[in-house]
This record gives sequence, structure tokens and C-alpha cells, in this order.
Amino acid sequence: MNILTNAQLWASTLAMAVPLALPAIGGTFSERTGVVNIAMEGIMLMGAFFGVAFSYWTGSAWVGLLCGLIMGGLLSAVFAWAAIRLAADQVVLGMAINIFAAGLTAFLLDTIFGFGGTPPQTPQLPTLSIPVLSSIPFIGAFFTNQSVLVYVMLVIVVLSHWFLFHTRIGLRMRSVGENPLAADTAGLNVWRLRYAGVIIGGVLSALGGVYLSLGILNSFDVNMTNGRGYIALAAMIFGKWTPLGSFAASLLFGFATALGIALQNHGISANLLGMLPYLLTILALAGLVGRSKAPAADGIPYNPQR
Repeated sequence: MNILTNAQLWASTLAMAVPLALPAIGGTFSERTGVVNIAMEGIMLMGAFFGVAFSYWTGSAWVGLLCGLIMGGLLSAVFAWAAIRLAADQVVLGMAINIFAAGLTAFLLDTIFGFGGTPPQTPQLPTLSIPVLSSIPFIGAFFTNQSVLVYVMLVIVVLSHWFLFHTRIGLRMRSVGENPLAADTAGLNVWRLRYAGVIIGGVLSALGGVYLSLGILNSFDVNMTNGRGYIALAAMIFGKWTPLGSFAASLLFGFATALGIALQNHGISANLLGMLPYLLTILALAGLVGRSKAPAADGIPYNPQR
């Protein structure tokens, strides 16, 4: 099909992968340290809303970005405290945060901004073109007029892989997700490392939410994440709990979304096309694309021995 040779389709695939890859990599940090985090959807919503709100109040999208990340870090810290210290059921806790965030952001949107929603003059994060790369045929479309967060995401993918698999602290984080007792016996602070993993995951999830509200748009809408946090969870599992694998899976889901948008002009039902990312999610979670093995201690609370 000619549509598959369209460079803009593949550039859109990269853009659509960003709000999936960031929380998927964030979830990788959390689960590699042994904490199941399905609260990514709610954290994305909170980051998206507070990013827009502070962007409007301060007149700076960069301040909005920072505040969105702070809110994601704070909410994930609460999640970490309940999951790690109180040993609460992590799945139930994550769902509770998702429901709480959906209700709170809808309430705040209506209370603060009213029926009209966030003002259209809200500052938006800039788009960038890479001078040399953008002039290359076909490939240049990937680096032309993309949100600055697209480039940030690419850097985060590389740094996250290096951090988790090529640094001492990354090894320690992975060890508490595999065998926390052995890590504790070796003198590592299991709780501290798990807190770090969950909070890093929350900040990256919030960054994915800010991308939706300030990177693609300059507004917030009720439930604007539209299940992307759950798709990111599937991308993380599909990617075998690795940053590079999560990114590759996010590209696949992003392609399904971009293809659905492109095919709307070819007489195919938009409702059917909108099912594509979720169909891939079901296939990934069902293990039809290959079974993935989670970290051995993922989701298992740990009580330090000292």
C-alpha cells in the first residue's frame, strides 16, 4: 500500500509512541525493583492536568512541565508508601489511584476552568526540527516539527537502558526485584531502592501525560489519556521489562494508532480503526506474541530483616 511508504505515517508513529513509551519505561523501573505499578493511567492524568494548569497560571509551558512532573512524583510517592511500607495490594492500590485521578482531574477542570475547559491561550511546549537530519529524504520527516518531548523521549530510552543494565545502581535496583532477601543480606536498602524505582516511574508517567496536554495540544480534557496507561503496561510486558523492548512495543502500538488515523480518509470506520491499539494490547497480554517472565519478586511485599 502506498500509505505504508508515506514518511509522515512513520513520523506520526514516533509521535504516537511517546505517551506510551514514557510510562512503559517508568513502569519498567518500578517493576524491576519489585513493585507492580498499574497506576500509570492516573499519574498520566494528574501530570497532564497540572501541567496545563500551571502553564496557564504562570504563562510558561516549561513551568507547567516541571509542575506536572512534580505532581507525578508526589502521587507515585504516596503509591510507593502504601505499597512498600504498608504492604497494600499493589493492583488494587493502582486501580484506586487511577479512579481517584480520573475523578479529581474532572472535578478540578470543571471547578477551575468551567464548562469551556482550559483556555486556548495556554502556552504549549515548542516543536523542533533538527537542521541536518530534517533535510534527509524520508528520514527527515522524523526530525521535522516534532515536539521537544519526542527528542527527550529518545534520550530517555537510551539513558534508561544504560542506567538499568550498565551501572551499579541499576544492578542493585534489578537485584531487589529478583531476590530482595539476598539484596538485603548483602547490605542493600530494599525499601529505598523500591521507592526510587516507583518515583522514577511516576515522573516518567507524568511526563507522558504532559506530552498529551502540552506537547500535542495546549489543553486538557476529561480522561484524555484514554487508556494509554494500560496500553503502556502491555508495552512494558511485551517489551520484557526492558527500556528498549518497551520502546519497540510502544512503536508498534503507536503505528496502530497512526495507521488508524491515516486510514480514516480511505472509507474505513473510525470506530473499527480505533480498536487496533487495544486489540494489540489484548494479544500482548494474552501472550500470543511470546511469553514474558516478570522479575521474580515483582508484586511481592518485603519486610526488611534489619
